[in-house]
Amino acid sequence: MNTKILKINPEKIDLNKIKLAAEEIKKGNLVAFPTETVYGLGADAYNKEAVAKIFKVKGRPFNDPLIVHIAEIEELHRLSKRVPAMALQLAKTFWPGPLTLVLKKSELVSDIITASLDTVAVRMPDDNIALNLIRIAQTPIVAPSANLFGRPSPTNAQHVEDDLGGKIEMIIDGGKTRVGVESTVLDVTVKPVQVLRAGGVSVEQLMKVTGKAKVSKELERGFRSPGRLNSHYSPQARLILVEEKGDVQVEEVRRLASKYKAQGLKVGIMAKEENQNKYNGFEVKVIGKGTELEICAANLFSTLRSFDKERFEIIIAEGLEEHDLGLAIMERLRKAAVPK
Repeated sequence: MNTKILKINPEKIDLNKIKLAAEEIKKGNLVAFPTETVYGLGADAYNKEAVAKIFKVKGRPFNDPLIVHIAEIEELHRLSKRVPAMALQLAKTFWPGPLTLVLKKSELVSDIITASLDTVAVRMPDDNIALNLIRIAQTPIVAPSANLFGRPSPTNAQHVEDDLGGKIEMIIDGGKTRVGVESTVLDVTVKPVQVLRAGGVSVEQLMKVTGKAKVSKELERGFRSPGRLNSHYSPQARLILVEEKGDVQVEEVRRLASKYKAQGLKVGIMAKEENQNKYNGFEVKVIGKGTELEICAANLFSTLRSFDKERFEIIIAEGLEEHDLGLAIMERLRKAAVPK
């Protein structure tokens, strides 16, 4: 298959190009497109055959549910048979934006999307290319990350092409994504509401609206949320996460890097900017300052992919503080560090 690359300036959107992508969606084909979080692999949410293609192309297990993307809040009432007042309040506060709401699904939502669960995950992306695509296609669009399953998520079109080139009909190149990690997934069918996946909206932000929120620590049978598998977001290299703090962290990173380098392996260190010069003699890639978590999140997946491009065998990664976006970053690093 010849994958067409459609370059669109997000600051000056060419609607004629969006129409071309929307036609592919209407035909039941797959289109990768940018959102504010990561690139998504899109299909018509009401076309079961098109949705099934996503699982096949990605190598994604069918027990891992998909997120439905919408462009209007009113669409919630078609996708869900019960939309709590709290859900509407959250949508009005954070949408468009990186928050996914888990609701009781309506009969319009197929089991293939929800992994046969009675709930559906829905969000409205904060990206004009994505929103225009949904509106012009005139259908909600399911869209997991546009990568091979288990790999670091794509934050630019080249990442998508690296994984899915020749396997899908079209990639919309809208430049680098802003947030860099996936959406927060919040189950609003339970009380208190439950965070199933950390992401672009922090728990601290959610608490200002919900008052109380439980953070899920364990995998749930049936995977009520995408991204809940134990091993995920993994580079081809072995990733080792060092969670100690301060000087102890630096010492442990150096110890591990020295150990594997002595074994003749190609070792790289993913470090905070303030620690970059503490690893002389090692190859270092900077994710950002430890205090600038938005920058670290935006750089996370592209940094992991760059290690793979240069064929590193071992990545020693410094952990970050677990507040705001740091919680989402650490959740992904821990999953990436789980042995395959």
